Amino acid sequence: MEEMFDILDENGNNTGLVKKRSLVHKDGDWHKAVHIYIINDKKEVLLQRRSPNKDSDPNMLDISCAGHLTSGDDSITAALRELKEELNLAVNPDELVYITTLKRGPIHDDGFVDNEYEDLYLLHTTKRLDEMSMQEEEISELMFVDYERFKRMCREGQDDFVDLPDEYPIILDVLDIEFA
Repeated sequence: MEEMFDILDENGNNTGLVKKRSLVHKDGDWHKAVHIYIINDKKEVLLQRRSPNKDSDPNMLDISCAGHLTSGDDSITAALRELKEELNLAVNPDELVYITTLKRGPIHDDGFVDNEYEDLYLLHTTKRLDEMSMQEEEISELMFVDYERFKRMCREGQDDFVDLPDEYPIILDVLDIEFA
C-alpha cells in the first residue's frame, strides 16, 4: 500500500489534505521529512548507499537515515520509525538532538518534485556496522566515513554523493562543535 502524506501549505502549515506519495511528488505538494545524521565516538559519520530501485537518487551515497512523515505522524515518530526500518536501530526519543527545519524544493531530472520541510536531527551511537541491519529495499550499503572525509564530500562534492547544498553547511557547523 502506498504511503499517504499530510499536505502542507508553502509556510509549512498542515492543510488537512492527505495524498498518495506518488501524487505528492508528481504535483509538487509541500510535505514533511526527517534527516538523521548518525555519528560515533571515532569521529565518523554513517552514510548509506541508496538502493538502485529508489525513485530519487538511486545508487547514490546519502546521509545516515531519512524518510517522510506519513499522514498523522509527528517528526520524532517518523525519525524513530525510519531508524528502526532502515537500520534496525531502536532509540529513545531523547537520544535524537533536533538541529533545525529546512524548507527545500528540488526538482529532479525526471520531474520528481520534492517540496519538503525537513527536520534535521543528530544521533550519537556506539553501534558498529555489524550491529546494524539495513533495509534492502531502501539501502544497498552502509559505511562509516571519517569526519574529515565527510567534510570534503560536503564541501567539494562527489559524483555519487547526494547534493544537499543548503543542509551541509548547517550539519558541518554542528559536527565541528561535536568533534572539537
